[in-house]
Amino acid sequence: MNTYQGHPSIANWHDDLLASRDLSRQEKSGFEILLNWLEGWRVSKDLPAGRDSAAAFWRAQVKSTPREAWQIDQWSQAISWYLKWLALISREGREPRSLQERVRNAVFDAGARRGLALTTRRTYAGWIVRFATRVGSDRAMLDEGRAREWLAHLVNRDKVSFSTQKQALNALAFFYKDVCGREEVDLQITFRKTTRRIPVVLSLKEIAAVLEKLPPETRLAAEIQYGAGLRLRELLNLRIKDIDVERGQLTVRSGKGNRDRVTVLPKSLSEKIKQWKTTIREWHEEDRATGTPGVALPSAFERKSPRAGTKWEWFWLFPGADLSVDPDSGIRRRHHIHPGSYGNRIRQAVEEAGIEKRVTTHVLRHSFATHLLESGADIRTIQELLGHSDVSTTMIYTHVAKNLSATGVTSPLDSHPRSKEEEQFRFSL
Repeated sequence: MNTYQGHPSIANWHDDLLASRDLSRQEKSGFEILLNWLEGWRVSKDLPAGRDSAAAFWRAQVKSTPREAWQIDQWSQAISWYLKWLALISREGREPRSLQERVRNAVFDAGARRGLALTTRRTYAGWIVRFATRVGSDRAMLDEGRAREWLAHLVNRDKVSFSTQKQALNALAFFYKDVCGREEVDLQITFRKTTRRIPVVLSLKEIAAVLEKLPPETRLAAEIQYGAGLRLRELLNLRIKDIDVERGQLTVRSGKGNRDRVTVLPKSLSEKIKQWKTTIREWHEEDRATGTPGVALPSAFERKSPRAGTKWEWFWLFPGADLSVDPDSGIRRRHHIHPGSYGNRIRQAVEEAGIEKRVTTHVLRHSFATHLLESGADIRTIQELLGHSDVSTTMIYTHVAKNLSATGVTSPLDSHPRSKEEEQFRFSL
């Protein structure tokens, strides 16, 4: 079913712009570029069409970068046309919903029915909005040939990575099957395989230096991520019930590929975890005393046991300090800490520690796997702990483990005898 297609009460600025008799072909082309940009930004921010969102776009996207005078003049005229158009359709009683907005809403609705994670829905919606912007109309979006052309453009012109290509393909397949209701979809595209990149790994000394710079609650999260080899989302989605201190086990629920797995929980963190649970237990009890709704639950389980969100065992292991509005339900409740906030603190700690590497939170997972290999752990065991479906993915760490890769040899320069002058040499500017 084509849930995103046009309706008489819905107005599309793109169609009305092309049909306008007051603008030249050149003006239409220039306006179209700016308004596509505006609509894509507005939809990504989930803002309603209107003067306020147009002003916010102008401040954030246009004025934030030096522009040519002719660009500012043309884009000002485009915004003026857009606002007049909004006023006109408002008087006509029509709703201003662009193609981008309609397809985004359709993807979100279909994703919610399928029970997809919010991040997955956002990713798919982002790709489908880009496709809609590229082809420009409802009818063109239904043509799988246009989808194949767009995917080929991403591969041949934009040179996107292999993982990005697959992401775009999956988004289009979801659109045609779950939004449009097609049973069979064949986009007939062959992707350009890109070279697998060697992961960034921190040494044990560098790990300790980063942890030393983190505040207590963030440090515990980072220690668990490194000590258990977790992805960022797996870390943040942990609940009280997923931690078994006595057995030294941590259970990842609905990890990548919607798979569960069990990994190791560092015994050295047992006392820290107990103290942290005492702290957040007070937050949980405060939420119950104030009547705050329970935490979000997996959709299927929430329908079965709607009151489970108020139970202690379902509380987040790393809850946010403040309440926030759940983007799925619109309920104000306690969510887990924000991934951006956690990532920023890790990057700040890396900078303060003076580490000259490009470090993200995922580097802690890379370091976990590499250090296990260097300590003699079996590659199959590490594959299971990481949750990799294919051992070839785990094998990438053999290229950086010191005792398994070429980096374990001694450089001939280190065996070269040095003179006293060389030993006393110092760099000078």
